Parts: sequence; C-alpha cells; structure tokens
Amino acid sequence: MRDTVYLFLIVLLMNLGMTASAQGQPAGKGLPYREIPPYPEHYSAGTVTARMVDALGFRYYWATEGLSGKDLGFKPSDEARTTDETLDHIHSLSQMIVNATLLQPNDRSTPASKLGFDEKRQATLLNLQEASNILRKCSPEDIETFKVVFKTTGQSSEHPFWNLLNGPIADALWHTGQVVSFRRSSGNPIDSRVNVFAGKLRE
Repeated sequence: MRDTVYLFLIVLLMNLGMTASAQGQPAGKGLPYREIPPYPEHYSAGTVTARMVDALGFRYYWATEGLSGKDLGFKPSDEARTTDETLDHIHSLSQMIVNATLLQPNDRSTPASKLGFDEKRQATLLNLQEASNILRKCSPEDIETFKVVFKTTGQSSEHPFWNLLNGPIADALWHTGQVVSFRRSSGNPIDSRVNVFAGKLRE
C-alpha cells in the first residue's frame, strides 16, 4: 500500500512539473509574427507592401493569442459574425493575399474546408509570412503580374495589384481590429504589453 502511494505521488509530481514546464514556454512558439520582422534596408513597392503584410501578421498574432472557446463563440449582436466566423473570413483573405503573390487564382467553385481554431490560426499566419517573403524580394515588374483572380465555374475575373491593397490587406486589418474588440467584450482583452508601434511586447 505504501509503495502504491509513493508511486502515485511520483507520477503526480512529474505531471505537475511537465505542466509547469509547458506553461513556461513562449506563447505561440514556432508561429511567425510574435514580433514583427526587421524592416527592409530599402524602400520599394514590394518592401513597403511586405511591411504592411507583416503589420497585419503581428496584429493578427496577438489578436488571436489565447482565445478561449467562449471568445470564439462571442458575437456583439444576433446579426453579426462570431469571432470564429470572423477568423474564417480573415483566413480566406490571407489566402487571397498569398495567391496573388503565387500567381494562383482564388477558386470559388469549391467550398472552403472547415479548419479548427489552431489550424486556422497557423494557416493564416503562414500565408501572410509567405506573401511577405515574396513581396520583399520582388521587383516592380513582378508586382505588375500579381493579379487578384477570382475563378468560378465557367467564369473568371482579374483585378490589378492595387485591389490587393485596398481590398484583402486593408479588409484583414479591419477584421483583426474587430477580433480585438470582440475579445475585450467577451472578457479576455489582448495582452496589454503589445506595442503595435514597435512591433513587439513591452518589457
């Protein structure tokens, strides 16, 4: 009996130690945009747009860090989207952004797959990182080829790079701000140490 109690205590202490260790890990370890990347050494259409995407990534990272099920289900009115539905929309916008830089159409003829919160958050951040990396290295001539293309059954439409700026990028920033507002209303405000001007946490 005594040996059983000792064994139980050892297992309990090991589990507590593992939990404490996990809690000590940086939030979102392995995901991009916990801090904004260093700014480019020169100004160009590509580097400026990449910086806008990086700013979106940083804001999105912290807007979504530590969201609970209660937060995800929150909506300010019956007519509004929930926070989770808003994140679905931001994810689709991030796909539009990266698709333009990859010269790929946005195929609306197939329904979007439903992702869980963690998968959706990771996919959105990685989309933004990939788009930023491409934009940072591109030439003005490359940007001319970055069209926003929508494809449906038997039809397609093409729009210039300008529409990427005032469309998906600006729209994703708008909705990321909504997530920040929603989580404050659901009782889980964004980390007060987030400094969007510096692009990192305050010390």
